Amino acid sequence: MSPVHPLDEAATARAVIDENGTLIHWSEGAHRLLGFAPEEVEGRPASGLLAPEATTAPPGSTDHRWDGLLALRHRDGRVLTVWLLAHRLERSGDWLVVTPLDAREPGAPDSRELRALDAPLVRAVLAQSPCAMAVYDERLRLYGVNDAMSEVIGLPEDRIRGLRISEIGDQRAGAQLEREMTDVLASGRGRDVETYTRSGGTDRPHHWLARIAPLTDTDGRVHGVCLAAHDFTEQYRARERLQLVNEASVRIGSTLDVTRTAEELADVCVPALADFVSVDLLDPPDNGGEYRAEPPTAPITLRRAAHRSVNAGSPEAVVEPGDVDVYPASSPQADSLIAGRPLVAPNANGTLEEWLNWDEVRGKRVREYGIHATMSVPIRARGRTLGVAVLSRFRRADPFTADDVLLAEEVTARAAVCIDNARRFSRERQTALALQRSLLPQSLPRTAALEAASRYLPAARAGVGGDWFDVIPLSGMRVAMVVGDVIGNGIQASATMGRLRTAVRTLADIDLAPDELLTHLDDLVVRLSAEAGSEGTTGEVGATCVYAVYDPVSRRCTLARAGHPPPVVLLPDGVSREVDVPPGPALGLGGLPFESVELDLPEGTVLALYTDGLLESRERDLDTGHRLLCRALEESSQSLEGAAHAILQALLPAGGAPDDVALLLARTHGLAASDVATWDIPADPALVAPIRKQVADQLEVWELTGATFTAELVVSELVTNAIRYGESPIRLRLIHDDETLICEVSDSSHTAPHLRRAKTFDEGGRGLLLVAQLTQRWGSRHTPEGKTIWAELSLVGEE
Repeated sequence: MSPVHPLDEAATARAVIDENGTLIHWSEGAHRLLGFAPEEVEGRPASGLLAPEATTAPPGSTDHRWDGLLALRHRDGRVLTVWLLAHRLERSGDWLVVTPLDAREPGAPDSRELRALDAPLVRAVLAQSPCAMAVYDERLRLYGVNDAMSEVIGLPEDRIRGLRISEIGDQRAGAQLEREMTDVLASGRGRDVETYTRSGGTDRPHHWLARIAPLTDTDGRVHGVCLAAHDFTEQYRARERLQLVNEASVRIGSTLDVTRTAEELADVCVPALADFVSVDLLDPPDNGGEYRAEPPTAPITLRRAAHRSVNAGSPEAVVEPGDVDVYPASSPQADSLIAGRPLVAPNANGTLEEWLNWDEVRGKRVREYGIHATMSVPIRARGRTLGVAVLSRFRRADPFTADDVLLAEEVTARAAVCIDNARRFSRERQTALALQRSLLPQSLPRTAALEAASRYLPAARAGVGGDWFDVIPLSGMRVAMVVGDVIGNGIQASATMGRLRTAVRTLADIDLAPDELLTHLDDLVVRLSAEAGSEGTTGEVGATCVYAVYDPVSRRCTLARAGHPPPVVLLPDGVSREVDVPPGPALGLGGLPFESVELDLPEGTVLALYTDGLLESRERDLDTGHRLLCRALEESSQSLEGAAHAILQALLPAGGAPDDVALLLARTHGLAASDVATWDIPADPALVAPIRKQVADQLEVWELTGATFTAELVVSELVTNAIRYGESPIRLRLIHDDETLICEVSDSSHTAPHLRRAKTFDEGGRGLLLVAQLTQRWGSRHTPEGKTIWAELSLVGEE
């Protein structure tokens, strides 16, 4: 068996002509045919080789393949009429011109062995076989084809005999098949090859299955190959459609985001179904309701959700994602939405001329990129129209078929359900988020005890959760801080959060100690869980919480937590650490105790309370998150707002938090000793008058004489009430800042005072009523030693 060479220059005359008509390559076979050496013709116009009497026109600029007889000029002056086959090369746009030289030479040594197989019966089988078949010799030169193959190629056998397969058809597909045929010649084993190419006898590319088999003699020697071509375009497209549907079911709807789902629909369809896809959606109703069931009327306003093109940057797009455009009745978008079914244009009833003439920009893009076919498919789910997807082709030459329409409907229907699910989720999320924000404090109260900053961020993709925070002013200028987290998400979690926040404020108002407050809150969560179970819902109500009370007079902070992350404290020396607070059980377990701790907090200490969404991450462990929190707090603590921003930037990913995050930062301030006055009161009603005098003197020192009259009355009533109904020891304390004067009277009795309506002739019973009318607010709180009755007087506007 003779060796197979990549290219047998002597067997074929080959020339390459560029788009300007200049010869850029001249083969040895061309030299043999016309006598011109390469250096004599390369770089010169190819038209110089035409004889004056040549009448057949060479290929035009729009052709892809041309063949015909041309009168050519030989170097010795003779005129040769030669049949030529020309192909346009895909990458360069140049023309490859070939003609066989040895096709009819009877003594060609390479075909001698194959002639033994050329018996009449064998030729009859080849000729009458419905399968397209071709035989190639050891040089991979065409030896013969049957009628079916001749029809596929689009050329008669006597013209192409002696050419290689890469010289007959598509260069890229031909080169691939030649490599496979070479391997079959060498190995003697047949193989199947799939290829996609345009044959000369078809108007568009087809998918072919080429079965290549060796041709052997009785001794097993290989003398050539037989290539049988089967057009399996329909089977391939069916397989491709099934694959696209399967891919759509996996890729579309990976998130509950409307825009991302629209992008996934466009991504799946390009390039498998179209060269450019746009997805436009109707804006949701203003009241947050459902879309209308009846078809819309033209003109229709749509918002571009996504588009995708085979060209980078989607230069064919006229509308950018997020922008709104209006589509008239002649547009494919409006027509398909009104009809409620897919429409393909151009069709038998007309084209897009009316719309493109109306929209000059689109008309220019269509002509510029050669868009020749569009298919508009309504996006409908649950009987509602959500938008429309428009698929366009310009790189693919074939129009949309009925199977393409069915496939687009199937893929779009899957995407429509996902878009509707995402839309419903977004609507419910916005509702839950609005509810939650309405339940959270709109602003933090200004107090003399501390300054505070807060942040709340809902989860980026999950439903809104039940995280909350609060700052609650207490009596005696103390302040309570709370951060909590309800287990679960959605409106139910937000509603539970609102109930727990209200409960915490109510319990804080009666001045319960942190551990006692958590105990009562635990009972409430147990009852809420029981109520949820009685309503037939699954899952129990649960929550975590941390509660702290700071006293600016003693500069002590009492903390307790229920299954919540421990707070972080940053001392004035710039060192931060985690506060060692007993963890306590999560709220809702019931019956388990809570413990509290007390800390001395110097002036300017920063306390950070947060929910677990701040630290939890798949990319790092909790210890790393804790170190990042401490570092961010240390580096930006000069401003609490800046510190809150820096903490979120350091710990949360750019795409948003995977869980809800609540963060509360507080910087403590202590009251100066000069702003507090304390007296021990003997249990003698006769000493009330001297005490009033001492109070007046103290207010004069504080330059609060405008409040003296009211303060004397309040102190007189509170002290008298303690002497009559309380137990020794009795203590009076005055506290003031720029806006408030607080009067507190403590005794060792645990009996709480209460207002009562005195009758006309009663001698007493009006003291606390008078206090309530004279002060901004008043109340009592239990202490380890007894109780304290307090009253606040506003200094705003006092001289």
